[in-house]
Formats: sequence, structure tokens, C-alpha cells
Amino acid sequence: MLLWVSVLVLAPISGQFAPVSKPVISLQPPWTVIFEGQAVTLTCHVAEDKKWYRWYLGTKILREIPSNTLQVQDSGEYKCEIQGSPQSDGVSLTFSPAELILQAPSSVFEGDSLTLTCQEKPGLSLKTRTLYKNDNKLIDLGKKSSFHINHAGLKDNGEYRCFGSETHGRAFSSDAVRIQIQVPVSRPVLTLSPPGPRAVEGDRLMLSCQAQRGSPRILYQFYRGDVPLGSSSAPSAGGDSFSVTLTAEHSGTYFCTADNGFGPQRSDPKSLSVTVPASRPVLTLRAPRTRAVVGDMVELRCEAQRGSPPILYRFYHEDVILGSNWAPSGGGVSLNLSLTAEHSGNYACEADNGLGAQHSEETSLSVTVPVSHPVLTLRVPRAQAVVGDVVELRCEAQSGSPPIRYRFYHEDVTLGSNSAPSGGGASFNLSLTAERSGNYSCEADNGLGAQRSKTVLLSVTVPASRPVLTLRTPGTRAMVGDMVELRCEAQSGSPPILYRFYHEDIILGSSSAPSGGGVSFNLSLTAERSGNYSCEADNGLGAQRSEAVTLSVTGLTGSRSGPVATGVAGGLLSVAGLVVMALLLYCRLPRRAGGRLTSDPARSPSDSDSQEPTYYNVPGWLELQPVDSNVNPKAGDVMYSEVRIQQGNRHAAASNSAFGLLRTYLPSHGPATSQQPSRPRPSSVIYSQVKVASPPVSTAPRS
Repeated sequence: MLLWVSVLVLAPISGQFAPVSKPVISLQPPWTVIFEGQAVTLTCHVAEDKKWYRWYLGTKILREIPSNTLQVQDSGEYKCEIQGSPQSDGVSLTFSPAELILQAPSSVFEGDSLTLTCQEKPGLSLKTRTLYKNDNKLIDLGKKSSFHINHAGLKDNGEYRCFGSETHGRAFSSDAVRIQIQVPVSRPVLTLSPPGPRAVEGDRLMLSCQAQRGSPRILYQFYRGDVPLGSSSAPSAGGDSFSVTLTAEHSGTYFCTADNGFGPQRSDPKSLSVTVPASRPVLTLRAPRTRAVVGDMVELRCEAQRGSPPILYRFYHEDVILGSNWAPSGGGVSLNLSLTAEHSGNYACEADNGLGAQHSEETSLSVTVPVSHPVLTLRVPRAQAVVGDVVELRCEAQSGSPPIRYRFYHEDVTLGSNSAPSGGGASFNLSLTAERSGNYSCEADNGLGAQRSKTVLLSVTVPASRPVLTLRTPGTRAMVGDMVELRCEAQSGSPPILYRFYHEDIILGSSSAPSGGGVSFNLSLTAERSGNYSCEADNGLGAQRSEAVTLSVTGLTGSRSGPVATGVAGGLLSVAGLVVMALLLYCRLPRRAGGRLTSDPARSPSDSDSQEPTYYNVPGWLELQPVDSNVNPKAGDVMYSEVRIQQGNRHAAASNSAFGLLRTYLPSHGPATSQQPSRPRPSSVIYSQVKVASPPVSTAPRS
């Protein structure tokens, strides 16, 4: 009985993992070992008929024909293919010249029936046939040619050989035929190492696939999803392994297949989550403007480009934690920060998903602080600022980011500016003049708005200049009894100024000018008042002395007193006439220019009340005519008589003029000046010339 050889081809696998189907070759007769001279018909089976079939013997194209059958008589491995499909599995045929052949199927499935046939060459008649397995006699077939096994199993694997003998005693032996019972693989089991559903990127993952049953050779294939990772072949039962270095992309579902030519078997799937450690995060600072300013809201953004969620982010300022936030689904997180001056410095963030925290690079943030109102300080070398001093104007803002530009002002007029590149304050030196008194201020500006200081008042003290002394006398010549005014005035100098008056370096008195200007000092002259006069101006910055002014006081001499007394005695006889004349002149004298009474315009009414009036002797007085015409004024001095008229009793005044109200003066070089300790108001004075009656001109020296 002929046994049909089944050629095993991988059956299509249902689903997305089914390989592309291959053609299948069948044999007729179904033996792989055939006597020489016989022919074997090969049939290429496909799912649908094709027009062209290509046949191979070994690796060379044997035929390309429109038929799916081919008859061959040569030993070798045959394959077929059609357009668009892979080649079929090879079928090996052996055409033997032997006399005896053991014919058996090339492969038998476990549980199938197995028939071994001991076939002799045509024309040869065998008397006995014996079957051997692994060189051991298995069964004596006698005249039968076949041995049948109903349920083949793994125990039936081995090498079989057939022996036969003719009637005449000639013996024959077939070639050995190896029988391999094909056991389909069982469903394999996939094992992942390290165990568990989580693994870390960078770990070495070992995938093991093992089928408990299945005839070798078994092909194991490993898959992640629908992507094949690799395959290996096991020559015997026991399973195989596949290793891979894990990356984030290796997360997913894994399974394996086992195939020994009877259809692949698929394992149960295994899920694997590859945990990726957080990568080094990147910190980004987002400010609303180019420069971060106090009060701005800045966003700190921290993000790791890789890392399995959830990721915990922490934010740091100079290694001090500012806050933290979770990213449950990965990505980055933000932290908002309202800036103060203290927020300048280095910032960093940290990403941690439980596999080791990763620290970002540091990012520097400079928070620009607007300048505060500056403080202006004036530094002078002494308690008072004096003309010529160099004053330092120091302007400083207590807070503000550098660089800071400082400007200095005097009464809103810019004096100059200076910069503080590293912060702090700046100074400006100013040489003082009298015009530098006034209000000073400064301004600080770092580009975020200028701030002005409070004003500082500076009073520049001007030293008193050298004063000028002026002496004002009632007449052209200073006479004993005159009231002279000493006027001292410095043209420049800060008040108050204290003036001192000196006669031959002896202080006469002093007076103050609270508002500046000059002051006066009145002095009643005596004969001792002749000499050098000066004054001094002092406002605390050094006294200044005027130039000396020489005053010569002219007064009566002792040698003149005798003749005058004589003349007066002689003139008493004519007092009555003089009085009458005086009364007559009383009405006319105020109208005469030469007889007008004049006071010092510089003196106040209070001075007039407290002092005797000063009278200026003017040329108009020369118009007065002598009372006694026989007296020659040119021959000697002129004697003046003063007559006072008091209100209320003119007759008494006239009568009393001879007893004390009549005063006679004998001036040497000019008109006389009259002083009266007390006088009723108003009063009038009449002057009359009296000629010297008797002696010739005195030779006594003038005082």
C-alpha cells in the first residue's frame, strides 16, 4: 500500500499577525525516494488560479509555464512561486538506483497513522522482508511489504531500514529512512524579566518564550504590538529567549509565537510600562518686559522633555525652595512670582518622577529696582558756607538698580550730572560765589522714572569787604562843638555786619546793620578830637578795616579871649540898640538865604530832639551888614552876637539878652556854630556883626 506524503506548509494565521500565504507542493506518488526511471508529478497549489507558475530546482529557475503541474525525474529540491507571493517550501526528491527501497512519508503528525513499505525494484521477486529500527529488528514482514502504525507518536521516531532476500538467496538492503513524528507546538508562555509591569528605561529586558510540547525545530517569534522584535529557532524543545535594552518606546503589549511548521501558536499577552526617568528640565523665565522690574509678575516655566508622568517639579531661588507643582500627564508646569528687590539672583528647577530628581541649569534674573527719592547732602568745609569755599553736593538714592544717573540743580538750573555705575551715590563739587545762595536739589534716574530730592537751602556767606569811612561835618571846617557824623559802609558782605569806629585805634563805639548796608556814629567835637579816624566791618568772617581819615578840629585860643572880653564890655552900652536892631531883623532874617537854619538831612527827628542842632555856615551869611559902621571887618576879627527870642515874652527875651542870652564868638577862620543844651521850641536866632573897637590885630597864634 502506498503511503501519501503530506508536505507541511505554514498555515495562514488569522488576524493581523498572519503571514502571507505560500504555495504548497504535493507529490504523486507521495514518495520522496523513488527508483530511477520513474517519474514524479509535482503540483503547485495556490488559493486561486494564476496564469504563470515558476519552478525552481535548487536556486535556479527550472521552468516558467502556465500550468501548476510539473513532472520530474531528477533528484533535488523543488520549489514553486507565483507572482506576488513568496516561494513555497522545498520538497526533496531522491531517485535511487537501489534494488530495494523503504518508502515512508517525510513527516507524520502525532496521532496519525504511519505506513512503511518495503518496495523492490520491478522484475525482482523477494521471498522475505524484514524491517529494522535503529539497527534493531522491528518486525519480520514475510511476504508482506508494508508495516502499519495506527497512532504514531514520539516513540516512533527513529531510523528505519528494510532488508529482503530472493528465492535463490540473494539479499538486498534499502537505504535508511529517518522518521520524525511531527508534534504541533503547544501554546507558548511568555516571561518578562525583570518581572512586573514596570521597568526603567535603560534596563535590559529579557523575553523568554517556551512551548511545553512540539517537535523540533521550533521557531519562536517575539512581538510588541504588531511590530516583530526578533526571532530565533530552537533545535529541540525547551523554549528560547530574546533580550532588548529598554527605551520609552518599549512600553506596550508583548506576546510571542511558537511554530514548528504546523501553524504558529500565540502566547498570552504581557503588558509592560517602561518608566522613563525625568530628563534634565529646562527653566524659562517669562517677564512682561525686557527688564524685570519690581512689582512685575514673572512666570517660571519648568519642563522636562522626557520622563514618565506624573512628574513633580520644584522651583528654587538660590537653593531656597519657592514652591512645587505636579504634572499628572507629563509636560511642564509654571510658577508665578511677584518680584521684589530681593528676587534678584539665580533660579533653578527640579523634575522628579521617582527615578531620581534632575536639576536644571541655573538662570540668572536681575530685578531692576526703580530709584527711590534721593537725599541731597551739602558738605562744606566749615560751619558756614563762604564765598570761595568748595562745597560737595552728595546725592544718593537708598534703593535703585545701577547704573544710576544723578543730576544736580540750583534753583531748577542744571549744574551738572554724574553716574554711579555700581549704584550708591554720586558727588558734584561746586566753588561758591555770592550768587550760589539758594535752593539746591538733585535727581536720580535709572531709566525707570526720575526721582527728585527735597530742596536744601544753602546760604553763602560773603565776607565783609573793606569799608569806606565818611565824615560829615556841618561846615567846610570842623569846629569844636560841631556834631560830626561818621558813616561806615562795606559795599559787600552778608548781614548782620558789626561796625566799629576808631579814633587813633581807640574804639569810639559800635553799631550793627542787621540787614546789611552801613551805619552812622555821631560825635561831638572837642579840641582833642583831631586825628585819624577809621572804622571796621565784621560779619564773623574776619574784620575789615577802612582807610584812615584825618580830621582837624578848629577851636578858640586863649590869646583871643582878652580882646574879645574888652569889646564885649564896651559893647554893653549899646545893648539896647542891638536888641532893637535884633527885633527889627527878626522879621526879615528867615527870608534871607544866608540866615536860614539848616539841619543834617541824615539825622532823624529823634536826633534833633536829643542833640543840639547843627548849623551850616553858608556864604549867604556874608551878606549881613555890620551893626556898627565904624568897625572895619577887614581890620580884625568879626564878633557875632546871638540873640534868642522866646515865645510868649519877647520883651523879656530882649531885655535878658544882655544878661546871658547874648553870646559872642570870635572864630579864627570861619563862621561860628552855635550849640544850646536846651532850647524852647520854636526859637529864632539872629546874628549880628560887631566890630572890634580897640586894639590892633592880635599877634597870638591861632589854635
